[in-house]
Amino acid sequence: MTPRAAIAARTILHGALLAAALAGAAHARERAPDDAEAATAAYFDRLLASPPRLRAFVQAMPKGGDLHSHLSGAVYAEDYLRWAGEDGLCLQREDARLVAPPCKAPASVAVNEAPLPLYGRAIDAMSVRGYERGVGDAQVPVEQRFFSAFDRFRTVARERGGDMLAAVRAIAAGENTAYLELMLVPPAGRDFSDAAPARQDGEDFAAWAASLQRALAEAVPRARAELDGDEARAAAVLACAGAAPRPGCAVETRYQISATRTHEPARVFAGLAFAFALAAADPRCVGVNLVGPEHQRLAASDYALHMRMVAFFKQRYPQVNVSLHAGELVAGLAPPGDLRAHIRQAVDVAGAQRIGHGVALAYEDDPAALLRRMARDKIAVEINLSSNAAILGVRGAAHPLALYRAAGVPVVLSTDDQGVLRGDLSGEYQRAALEQGLRYRDLKRIARDSLQYAFLSGASLWRDEAGGARAAACAGGDAGGEPDAACAAFLRGSDKARLQWRLERQWTRFERQPRLPLDPAPAE
Repeated sequence: MTPRAAIAARTILHGALLAAALAGAAHARERAPDDAEAATAAYFDRLLASPPRLRAFVQAMPKGGDLHSHLSGAVYAEDYLRWAGEDGLCLQREDARLVAPPCKAPASVAVNEAPLPLYGRAIDAMSVRGYERGVGDAQVPVEQRFFSAFDRFRTVARERGGDMLAAVRAIAAGENTAYLELMLVPPAGRDFSDAAPARQDGEDFAAWAASLQRALAEAVPRARAELDGDEARAAAVLACAGAAPRPGCAVETRYQISATRTHEPARVFAGLAFAFALAAADPRCVGVNLVGPEHQRLAASDYALHMRMVAFFKQRYPQVNVSLHAGELVAGLAPPGDLRAHIRQAVDVAGAQRIGHGVALAYEDDPAALLRRMARDKIAVEINLSSNAAILGVRGAAHPLALYRAAGVPVVLSTDDQGVLRGDLSGEYQRAALEQGLRYRDLKRIARDSLQYAFLSGASLWRDEAGGARAAACAGGDAGGEPDAACAAFLRGSDKARLQWRLERQWTRFERQPRLPLDPAPAE
């Protein structure tokens, strides 16, 4: 070989080695996230034998959003009692009920002066604390204890909307939840529904709606101003405009405006009229829901009527999203006929885009066809494991979560009423792992889906399934890093994609961070 040929050969060889090295480095960069995910998944599997370590893990894990949370039920009793103390309210010694001042000894005492046993009874009355350990009156079913808790703090909650927002955002921030979709009714909405006609004749929904228009035109702007005030108060409590804003400031909130299903038809209709009108007028209000115990007398007897009402308003306001509580029932709590079509009617008649609870799936007529429909149309189910265990007594293998997942129906984990239930979203993830057999990648998929199926505005970061191929504008680059110019512009135009990108960055950091030691140090 001539010297020139040898030099050429070495040049080709070096070029080939350099190309291989660069290709290997690129491959390593592509593989690194998967390797980190695989290592995290293996670590997670070893945590299942240690609930305390598992709790620490899921608390630190990015969880996206909580899509099924009633604001008043999400606040802990201790906060309500603190605010009651600030307002000078009293606790009755006989039943630990809040009453207006003056406090009259010995029958009542100021909240701030209540002895520990009375204070503890007040917390128990505002929640289902300790029910799994048998705490509380054994003669009162836990579902009755749950629903009656709301009456105990209702008077405080009405005037504390901003403080409540701050409280739940603080909890979410502490467990790495970035987004809350909160169910609420501004005071203007409650006043509007209370003043609605006591009854309406026939089923002429157009005429019913026309009779409400003048009052509605006054109620909606008032409600928007109330939300403005509550958000300003929450920002002040969390010091969001200060030099040291609290972590809760980073938690984004949107609202589902609720109507209550336990009233006479005219009042339920008025509640829905208000909810749809406000959701259409205010971009913070991203959806509508129907709330209240599904097995209550009027809620059960008028269920089909309520679905037709929702369908009427959905046709008038096609841009308004709908999630509905449906199938929050179990045999024994309601007669068989009430279990056979509630989920289907919510989907087929009312046009619900998400279903809350869906526990009575197996009692539905032709559940296989219903599952196929929900999978095809990507109608997500908001799974509330702790709530279903407490109110319905459904847990473990008795829960239909596995049925939904096997059928390809999207599911998300949510808290329902974390304050009343004495839980949080981390607890739902832990319960899903320990009771439902979900593993790390399952939980990661659910966290991603919590933003994919959120009623956030804008296009998704994902072309199809969350975690798959990204939208064209963001297809290049590392989702765990900074977006390029085209992707950044896309994210600015979409609240949903922006939070999804943020979640991917959180996943990247989480999967590469140091872990708690799994095994005790050897004895010296």
